[in-house]
Order: sequence, then C-alpha cells, then structure tokens
Amino acid sequence: MAPGHYADGGGLYLQIAGSGARSWVFRFKLNGRVREMGLGPVSRVSLGEARKLATGYREMVRDQIDPILARREQQRRQLLDISADANVTFREAAEAYIRAREPEWRNRKHVQQWGNTLKTYAYPVIGEVRVRNIDTAMIMRILQPIWTKKAETARRVRGRIKAILDAETVLGHRTGSNPARYVDHLQLVLPRSKKRSQVRHHPALPWEDINVSVPADELAAGLDMSVRC
Repeated sequence: MAPGHYADGGGLYLQIAGSGARSWVFRFKLNGRVREMGLGPVSRVSLGEARKLATGYREMVRDQIDPILARREQQRRQLLDISADANVTFREAAEAYIRAREPEWRNRKHVQQWGNTLKTYAYPVIGEVRVRNIDTAMIMRILQPIWTKKAETARRVRGRIKAILDAETVLGHRTGSNPARYVDHLQLVLPRSKKRSQVRHHPALPWEDINVSVPADELAAGLDMSVRC
C-alpha cells in the first residue's frame, strides 16, 4: 500500500509512513479545529484495540472533551503515582519517562532506539539501582567502554540518562546535581571526542605567482588565442 491515511471509520485511520511503518491514528474535530492523535503502531495495537480506543475517544469528543489533553492528564497522574514511591529504580523511571513521551514521538524508530540503548548500556549497570543512589562512578562505568569506540551512541546514552534523572529530580526522587551532566562534570574525566577534520581550501593564487615554466612560443600562442577570442 502507498503511504497515506486509510479510513476504517469513525475517525480511525491506518497511517502508512514513507518508510513503510504502519500505525493507527484517530482524527477528530473539536471547537472548529481538526486534530490527530496517535494510537500506536500496528505491531503493538491490534485493529480491535484501535477500534476500542477510537470509540472511547469519540465519546469524549461528543462530551466536548479533548482526548489528547485527557490522555496527557492520565499520563501525568501515572507519573505522580510513581513519584509517590521513593524507592523507584532507574528502569522504572526510564519506562515511565518513555511511556509519558511516546505519544509525542511520531517516529517509532526513535522510541525503539531509546529503549534499546538503555537496555543495552544503562540497565546492566543501574537498571535496578534506586535513582536517588545513582552517582558519577556508575555513569562512568556505563560510558567509559563506549565513549571513544562508539562516540555517537555514548553521547545519546548520556543524554537520555540525564533527561531521565532530571525528571526524577523534579518528581522529588533525587536531590543534588545530575551525575550524567557533561559540562563542568563528565568533560573533566572523559576524553574529548574526536571531531571530523574539516577540509580547508587555500585561496587562489594570482596567475603571476604560479611557478610553472611555459615555453615562450606556447605562451605567445596562448596569449594570441586569448586576444582573438
């Protein structure tokens, strides 16, 4: 099937991206404004589940309730429920962080990359550690093996850990500075990443300065031709 939106009825559409990725979306009109919300990829949400979600959201629209705002509020309450637990682990915090932001990430590959990098590099070291107990030494154990060998991956892992720990500080699970911050912290103990060398072009030389030996007869012929042209 070609990329585009294919209606199932009642505002439910199958969305096919240019990459071939398939997902469900619900379109609705409220207060004169047409909006669209993602319901999840076809690989995780069946047609039956998508229809059930669409039915519930249609009822909200009939009651003049914005389903997008309602879902965000539900996610906020879930985060508050987690925040009541002072013993939340990094794995629990990361999964809650991804769930809360997944609807805003239209690129499904981006969501998968977040989960995969954390599972591969962060969880083995701090997955079951309480976020309040995570320190710089633990972050270094995660980053040092990949900092120079997989520089781009290491940069993303560090940034994702930092974002999650920042959120946990806001929720009251942590105090103090973020051990995954780079400026004035990790940059003092991790080597600087090598940057791709930039190609620098020399300025053009005046032709008079070019040290090339040209026979007098050829030079004269060339000048003669330039005059004729």
